[in-house]
Amino acid sequence: MKEKKVDKFFFIIVFLLLFIGVAMFISASLGILARSESTFYSVLFSQLVLGLCLGIVAMFICLRINYKFWRNYSFIIFIGSILLTAAVFIPHLGWNHGGAERWIQIGRIQFQPVEFLKFAFVIYFAALLSWAKNKVQDFRFGMLPFGIMITIIAIVLLKQPDTKSFILITLTGISMLFVSGVPIKYILGTGVGLVILFGSLVYTTPYLQQRVKTFIDPSQDGQGSSYQIQQSLIAIGSGGIFGRGYGQSIQKFNYLPEPQGDSIFAVLGEELGFIGAAGVIFLYILFLLRGFYIANRSPDLFSGLLVHGIVILITLQSFMHIASVTGVFPLTGVPLVFMSQGGTSLMVYLAAMGIVLNISKFQKKST
Repeated sequence: MKEKKVDKFFFIIVFLLLFIGVAMFISASLGILARSESTFYSVLFSQLVLGLCLGIVAMFICLRINYKFWRNYSFIIFIGSILLTAAVFIPHLGWNHGGAERWIQIGRIQFQPVEFLKFAFVIYFAALLSWAKNKVQDFRFGMLPFGIMITIIAIVLLKQPDTKSFILITLTGISMLFVSGVPIKYILGTGVGLVILFGSLVYTTPYLQQRVKTFIDPSQDGQGSSYQIQQSLIAIGSGGIFGRGYGQSIQKFNYLPEPQGDSIFAVLGEELGFIGAAGVIFLYILFLLRGFYIANRSPDLFSGLLVHGIVILITLQSFMHIASVTGVFPLTGVPLVFMSQGGTSLMVYLAAMGIVLNISKFQKKST
């Protein structure tokens, strides 16, 4: 199929989210500057140089690579990402922070390999489902491969522990199963099984129990487990309709934990108000809808499933962050895509945008 121009509307949406994200990240990071100048510049360098600049380069490289490349090497990419994620358990290579082993440290560089795993899963699962085609309605070709992949991922992630990433990958996989035509009875059965699994995890994991208790009653332990959600709600509430103004957040100074990361949407709500926060949510919705538009007009099943998986993963993660900060969902610590601190994740997100834009060049004409 002959190449066309990239989907300009999707590119504009991504550009706006990235522009707002960089602006809010710089503003939120001023809370770090008040405590440590060296840490502030280190965080800025990681996000803007390693994340943003290298991410833009990665996006344009992926834009130039034909999407079929990812299908041809999907299995190698997936296995490599599993091994890389499991490498956090290697002594002197994995880095432990806050009781979790989720990082790899090489010299002064630290990154979370799970960011690569998320998209590697989407790429390989899209290739697998497109290979099976109509056979996905057979349990052996749809649900069974999904179950095997999720089990392997669970072994690696729940050991770290990284429950939030496991939830994101699982929900993304289920949405891809639904789109590919897997019978709804299998999906509902999987949903029931996952509810039981997550319930068991909460019952047996103290930190998850505490987060659920905090979600049910945010007023308890205001100086402990409920501190972050209370400060987030204060920040958002004080923003009012129009906000305090860009850079004018008070809560990011010594109140909000990790204002440039886990709490960045609270800073956004305080500075830009209800109007600004609603506008950002609207952009994420547009991102999802335009992504579906591209997926539905993609040249083949693989490219359609790939775009669907990418936009679902990013949108799910973003709304999980927003829901956590506003008290609609238990605190998860997931970053807000294109905005929260995380040079590695920003670079991977932008590379994924290059893949979507490449596929958009081969869109079929609407009939």
